[in-house]
Amino acid sequence: MQNKRLHTPEGVRDIYNDECEKKHYILDRMRQVIQSYGYRFIETPTFEFFDIFGQEVGTTPSKDLYKFFDREGNTLVLRPDMTPSIARAASKYFPIETEPVRLCYEGNVFINNNSYQGRLKESTQLGVEFIGENSVDADGEIIALVVNNLKAAGLEQFQISIGHADLFRQLMKAADFDAEAEETLRDLILNKNFFGVDEFLERHQVTDDLRSLFSMLGKMYASPKEWAGMKEIALRFPGVADALSYLQELYELLEVYDVTKYVSFELGLISSYSYYTGILFSGYTFGSGEPIVKGGRYDGLLSYFGKEAPAIGFALMVDQLLLALERQKIAISAGQEAEIILYTPQQRKIAATTAEELRNAGKIVRLHLMDLDSHSIADYRQRYQGQKIIVLEDE
Repeated sequence: MQNKRLHTPEGVRDIYNDECEKKHYILDRMRQVIQSYGYRFIETPTFEFFDIFGQEVGTTPSKDLYKFFDREGNTLVLRPDMTPSIARAASKYFPIETEPVRLCYEGNVFINNNSYQGRLKESTQLGVEFIGENSVDADGEIIALVVNNLKAAGLEQFQISIGHADLFRQLMKAADFDAEAEETLRDLILNKNFFGVDEFLERHQVTDDLRSLFSMLGKMYASPKEWAGMKEIALRFPGVADALSYLQELYELLEVYDVTKYVSFELGLISSYSYYTGILFSGYTFGSGEPIVKGGRYDGLLSYFGKEAPAIGFALMVDQLLLALERQKIAISAGQEAEIILYTPQQRKIAATTAEELRNAGKIVRLHLMDLDSHSIADYRQRYQGQKIIVLEDE
């Protein structure tokens, strides 16, 4: 690299001009939707103690964290994930709150991805956390909020894939697999290698009933009606049946919210974050190779910070969302255009007064000192065509 003064490190980038304005415009639209559901913003530090994101929490692997030390020798990390930070803050500031707490946030996260993956190492997230209620009502609200956020951003075609963490856990329990076998199956499912899953089950002589339930993990379902034929088999394994029944109840509530056209069920959905305990979901659309939203229920996470409370939340991947909107050629109006006042030094006071009057009336105004030696007024009009131009010339 010739001149490091002008370049950013690999995995981070500058955002400016129209792209930056569009990003903030979309963030404003989505903030309005989130606040309309009664969520209140919270800000947490960009870096925290290492323990907040340690292995016990079940978040990002240590090798993917940006780590450094403070003056006292404490290990600190740039946050790779907002949820543990919000869980810590909620445990500190709402320790005995009996009513549900609805929090929302916006901020950048940092993951030291392998450079060959081509992923951003710094990205923006906008998300919510619904703390203190374990119910299908809370889960339904969160899914509806995800859908309405993506619609507010301008997306028309997207899908929210919903799974349930208990399905995998209960199938492992029913098959009596040990930790090593569970890890092998988890890797196979994460890699969508369901032929490998079937071979593994056959090798371990899993019964036909259980193998038929395992086969559900490799399929997508538009609604619970499509797995109705498996209910009788599932009833022989109560934990599995309970998870499927819960998803049925959730779907019925999402029908009330009128968002089921955006929802499907991916029963083999597994997260790399191990703190999820109930439903989990990811959102996808055209033009993005990565999910545009991730979330789920994490009823045990807050106990790590001393507060016994269920919770569910999601994070919108703003950079991936912007990329998808661009590739789908969805026009984003970045808001009101600025009016331009062209003036000469002799008209300085009139220009400043006029600009303030217009700003007080709600207009966006930019002052441009005219250099008529190098540009004519026609040149200025050509350069800023499409914008309203007010010319203050000397009398």
